[in-house]
Amino acid sequence: MRILLLWPKFPATFWSFKSALSFIAKKASLPPLGLLTVASLLPQEWDKKLIDLNVQNLKEKDVLWADFVFISAMAIQRESTEELIKTCQKLNKKIVAGGPLFTTDCDDFLKDVDHLILGEAEEIMPLFLADLNRGTLKKIYESGVHPDIGKTPLPSWDLINFKNYASMCVQYSRGCPFNCEFCDIAVLNGRVPRTKTKERILEELDALYSRGWRDNVFFVDDNFIGNKARLKKEILLAIIEWQERKKYPFTFNTQVSINLSDDNELMTLMARAGFGTVFVGIETVENESLRECQKSQNLNRNLLSAVKRIQNHGFQVQGGFILGFDNDTPSIFDRTIDFIQKSKITMAMVGLLQAAPKTRLWQRLKEEKRLVGRTTGNNTDGVLNFIPKMNRQSLLSGYQKVIQHIYSPKHYSKRLISFLKEYKPKRKKKYRFDFNQFGALLKSFWVLGIKEKERVYFWKLLFWCLFKKPKVLPIAIRLAIFGFHFRKVAETHK
Repeated sequence: MRILLLWPKFPATFWSFKSALSFIAKKASLPPLGLLTVASLLPQEWDKKLIDLNVQNLKEKDVLWADFVFISAMAIQRESTEELIKTCQKLNKKIVAGGPLFTTDCDDFLKDVDHLILGEAEEIMPLFLADLNRGTLKKIYESGVHPDIGKTPLPSWDLINFKNYASMCVQYSRGCPFNCEFCDIAVLNGRVPRTKTKERILEELDALYSRGWRDNVFFVDDNFIGNKARLKKEILLAIIEWQERKKYPFTFNTQVSINLSDDNELMTLMARAGFGTVFVGIETVENESLRECQKSQNLNRNLLSAVKRIQNHGFQVQGGFILGFDNDTPSIFDRTIDFIQKSKITMAMVGLLQAAPKTRLWQRLKEEKRLVGRTTGNNTDGVLNFIPKMNRQSLLSGYQKVIQHIYSPKHYSKRLISFLKEYKPKRKKKYRFDFNQFGALLKSFWVLGIKEKERVYFWKLLFWCLFKKPKVLPIAIRLAIFGFHFRKVAETHK
C-alpha cells in the first residue's frame, strides 16, 4: 500500500506564530505529531508520504501516487480540509479521515469521506486494517475505549524535514482531570489522565536527540500536571538525569493548570528538568464567569499572585484569556487589560468564547436556542457562533479594545521590560551560536527597528537590555518578535 498523509493549513492565529517564523527561517511551529503517530500504526512495509500543507504545497502527482489519503485535522483547519477533500474526490482517491474535527463534526463529512476514524487511533486502526485485509471496510470506525498510550509507537520522524520546524513535540499524557464547560478535552480524551512510563518518555527524547535535534521540545499534553504525583516521583527526575547526562540539549514548554502555583516542589523539578515556559488557562478575571464555566481550579484564588509564584520559579507564563461569558459585564475589558499589564504576561492570548461541538457549553446553548452556527476554531477572528448575553457589538468592540491595547508596541514593550527586570531563568542549557538566531536579530533590526511605525519602543527595549541586563537580550528579541506576530494577528481581524 501507498499512503499519503495530509496535514491541512492553519490560518493566521496566535498559535500559528506565522509572522514570527519568518524571522528564524522556519515554515511551521510544530510538526503534526498525530499523523506521525498514525503512520507508525500502519504496517511497516507500506510506503508512506507525509505532506504538511503549512510547509509545502500539495501536488497532483502526490495524490495520484497514493492508494489511500489519510487526513487529520482540527476545527481551525476546516477550510483547508474541505479543499483537500475536493482535490482527492476530483482525482478519485479514497479518503480516510480522523482527528478532532472529524470526531466532533462527523455528520458534516459523511457524504464526502470514505472512511471516518472517530476517536483515538491506537484502538481503532487495528480494526480498520483487519477489515482492509478482508475487503470489508466500513464507513465509520469508532471505539469508546481510551487506549493505554504507553503502548503507542514512536512517531515516524523520518517522514518530515526537521529544518522546517521551530520546535519538536512529544506527548506524556492524554486527558484532563478538570471539566471546563467550554473545553472539548473531556469529550475527546476523557478526564482520567493516561500517562507514559519514564522509560518511554526517555525513549522519545532519545529519538529526537539521535536525529540531531538540539532545540525546544513542546510537551503537547492538554494539562501536563494532570497526574502530579507521578511527575514528581518518576518522570521529572528521569528527565533531569537524562538532561544532565546529555548536557541539556533541550528546553521544554507545555500547558498546565493554574494549580501548578500551589506546588513548589513540582515547579522546582520542572525548572530543573529544563521547562522554561508554561501556558496557563487563566480565562477570565471575573469570578462569576469562572463559576459559570466551572473552571474550579481558578475559582476563589488570587490569580495575580499565582502567576507571580510561577514566574518566580523561573518560568515565562503564557496566558489564555476568554471574553464573552454570560457573566461578563462591560468592565471586563479594562479589568482584563489591567490584569495582563500587572501580571507581566508577555504572551497573553486573548480570544472570544466559542461553543465547540459536543462540549457542555454547546449543549447548554443549544437547549437555550442560542447557537447560531458552527465554531471556526479560531477565537481571534471575531466570529461568534452563539448569541451572547452582552450586546454583540459591545462585546466585539471591547475585544478589539483589549487586543489593540495589550499588543500595541508601547504597552507590550512596557510589559516586557517589567517582566525581564524580575526574570531569573533556571536555564541549564548554554546558548550556542545559531545562524537562525543571528538572522532573527538582524531581521528584527530591520522590521521592528526601522520599518515599524512605533519603532522607538523596540530600541528602548534593546538599549534597556544592553545596559541593564544583557543576559536576557536573546529572550527579549524573541519576545519582541512574538509581540510583532500578535499585532499582525490582531490587525488581521480588525
